Amino acid sequence: MNMQQIMAQAQKMQRDITKKKEEINNSSFEGVSEWVTVKINGKKEVEKVTITFTGPIEDDDKEMLEDMIKIALNKANEAVDKELESKLGNYGANLGGLF
Repeated sequence: MNMQQIMAQAQKMQRDITKKKEEINNSSFEGVSEWVTVKINGKKEVEKVTITFTGPIEDDDKEMLEDMIKIALNKANEAVDKELESKLGNYGANLGGLF
């Protein structure tokens, strides 16, 4: 394989990675816990937080609600990571784990 072919292949791979990353960035991911649903985009920016807890919030409930928000955010972030691995993981394998 000559240098031009290698460069062309690298440029194609870069375009493919950029396209897939843009698709992921423009997607929405959801994390759900008992009282909270969080929607984030592929850049892990929070788009929406929905609290399904009804009734007055006591001090104990406030701490639990904070934990539920944290759990939902972590689940949404895990969903982004899984999508990145799913769509871009094969590029990392081809690059010896550099990606």
